[in-house]
Amino acid sequence: MTEWTGVRDKRVLITGATRGIGLAAAQALARRGARLAIVARDDSRAAAAVKSIEGEGGGQVDVLHADLTSQASVRTLAKEALERYARIDVLVNNAGAIFANRELTIDGIERTWALNHLAPFLLTDLLLDRIKASAPARIITTSSDAHKGKLIPFDDLNAERSWKGRGFTRYGETKLANIMFTRELARRLEGTGVTVYCFHPGLVATGFNRNNGALMSAAMTVIAPFARSPRKAAQTLVWLADSPDVSKQSGGYYEDRALAVSSRQAQDPTLARRLWEVSEAQVRPASVAGPGVP
Repeated sequence: MTEWTGVRDKRVLITGATRGIGLAAAQALARRGARLAIVARDDSRAAAAVKSIEGEGGGQVDVLHADLTSQASVRTLAKEALERYARIDVLVNNAGAIFANRELTIDGIERTWALNHLAPFLLTDLLLDRIKASAPARIITTSSDAHKGKLIPFDDLNAERSWKGRGFTRYGETKLANIMFTRELARRLEGTGVTVYCFHPGLVATGFNRNNGALMSAAMTVIAPFARSPRKAAQTLVWLADSPDVSKQSGGYYEDRALAVSSRQAQDPTLARRLWEVSEAQVRPASVAGPGVP
């Protein structure tokens, strides 16, 4: 198996790349010669992102459309990606959000959990055979330091009993799930040539959390002077995608281009396996799952 030589001429599929960290990362990866495919829900944002990325000197940027809160849409996205790309060298699961109000998706899943955890879990699973066939290959998921002090609510995954005031707590739970997913995926992929990473981008000055009303938008404005730019926040993502330095490492949680310490919960292999099994049940088609399976 060949050694990792960086992203030049590699197919990189990235979600959440129409703004913020994802857009900054896509621009940097384009400058390094990656063959980019971005996932977008909004046509106008996608067009603006493509113009911005291609303006960085990269080649043509492909756009794939999906609503990542819908499992059917994620499956359609994966089908299109498999039809279009003989190789997928790097998958970046970057899309994510925080929601002030509890809402259910079309699949009956709480929206934060559906977007931040189940979407990358399902998309990765659907693309995994192609990624393994493209080895050496990499899978990167954006997590957050907000996972610390959080637990996976296995007895209340839809937050039915305890949502009030839990928007940020719920976000932290999904970021914990991202780290546990990364660790368990790395274990399952040992010896395949596919390495897996997640990272904390830091406090970032983007449009993040401005979708939750005037109070949250104002709060983000107040902290903006103390936050890092999207370009700075994207540096660890770009490093994990491009650098040969992490070729022999997998399953780690990174911050500022270095291994970071995650919470005790995030490091528990038994909980990670339990989360994997629960997540499999949540994304299993109803015709396969049978009655009583969420």
